[in-house]
Amino acid sequence: MPRAGTLPLVLTGVFVTILDFFIVNVAIPSTQQDLNAGPTAIEWVVAGYGLAYGSGLILGSRLGDIHGRRRMFMLGLALFTVASVACGVAPDARTLVAARIAQGMAAALLAPQVLAIIRTAYTGAAQARAVGAYALTMGLAAVFGQLIGGVLIQADLFGMGWRACFLINVPIGVVVLATARRVLPESRADAATRLDLVGTALIMSALLATLLPLIEGREQGWPLWTWFSFAATPVLLAAYAARRHASPVVDTALFRERAFTVGLFANLVFTMGMAAYFLVFALYMQQARDLDALQAGLIFTPLGVGYLAASQAAPRLAARHGRQVIGAGAALRVVALTGLFVAVGADAALGWMVPLLLADGFGMGLALAPIMGTVLAGVSPRHAGSAAGVLTTAQQVGGALGVGIVGVVFYGAADDIPRAFQHSLIYLVAVTAVLGALVQLLPSPRKGTPITEPTPAAPTPTVAAGAAARSGRPASTTRQGGDS
Repeated sequence: MPRAGTLPLVLTGVFVTILDFFIVNVAIPSTQQDLNAGPTAIEWVVAGYGLAYGSGLILGSRLGDIHGRRRMFMLGLALFTVASVACGVAPDARTLVAARIAQGMAAALLAPQVLAIIRTAYTGAAQARAVGAYALTMGLAAVFGQLIGGVLIQADLFGMGWRACFLINVPIGVVVLATARRVLPESRADAATRLDLVGTALIMSALLATLLPLIEGREQGWPLWTWFSFAATPVLLAAYAARRHASPVVDTALFRERAFTVGLFANLVFTMGMAAYFLVFALYMQQARDLDALQAGLIFTPLGVGYLAASQAAPRLAARHGRQVIGAGAALRVVALTGLFVAVGADAALGWMVPLLLADGFGMGLALAPIMGTVLAGVSPRHAGSAAGVLTTAQQVGGALGVGIVGVVFYGAADDIPRAFQHSLIYLVAVTAVLGALVQLLPSPRKGTPITEPTPAAPTPTVAAGAAARSGRPASTTRQGGDS
């Protein structure tokens, strides 16, 4: 039986990892001014964290299976706390970027252990409640990160300014680490698991080969190396696909299932818009509308309210209407973003934007909340666990790539911030329209197979466990244990 503090402890750990992807958005202007950072450095502050986080998730999960989930949770949180200190005291932009990448790597070690601990510590209704709490925690961290960042900057605790957005993790990390060994159960996988380090390196290199020229290319005038870097991406992915390994990072057999292939791209496309949107919206509100960090954070509240409301309704709607709920969410977002484009062009009062933001948040929740369950319901149960892990990774990587792409669009017209934001909105409308078209290619759920209830902010191994349970096969075998 898990102890009373098990769930709050692990949820605190995952809360800070998601929060740190979004909390920096409202801190960007003051960070730029304080560190004299250019647009490229700022993009790396956001995208570097997401890239390191996303590309290391599957490896982090494997390390937990081998060496113990509690042990890797504590190690990941300790490294995350140290990296947060490095971010908070960074004397220049380069140091901040390096510390953010280290933060992302630590988050990739910490985050996968949370659901593994929940899955092994809880059963039945208690597990369902724990997963629900996990889903709510992820959603709150994502949609209210900007508001929390604004409050911290406005409070200016001990004169820290934007640095408080990172240093707030330190007392949280110390408290959780002080109690984790006594409260968290230890568990490992029974089945032997080997690390595919070469495969991991190939995939990370392919992602970096795409992201590096996106962020660096515009400022350097798109030199020849950027095009060679783009060209290297398919070569690296082909090299990975040609390899054979007993425990591959990504099982290429997944791509023979239409539900997974279409769902992977749909998930990637959605997150390529979400993180980018939050970044440029925060910049527009502070640099064009002259709002301070707290006011800019408050503007995100209607988005958060709409998102949470839709997240509560979406699982029931998805169980009845399937993929069309995702399509409806994408359509609503296209309408809301188009309205926002018009409002920005007309320099409309912020009050006119509130219903548009509320509608956009609702569309966001309709699109994101059911996508994982809809995709996994169409994937064969034997691939459900691997599919959930890859789709989770796609969410973080998509966010990093979206920031890189929107940086090219936004900073290409940064001398006129409203126009730059409008250009970004055109990109976001296009991406959202592509999402609406992609989900029409998803297969309908198998007859008699209910769509698994998803989490609002990220896919979970529990989704995979549910799919396996429907097939009568266990999702995984784990054992409880001590400090061996």
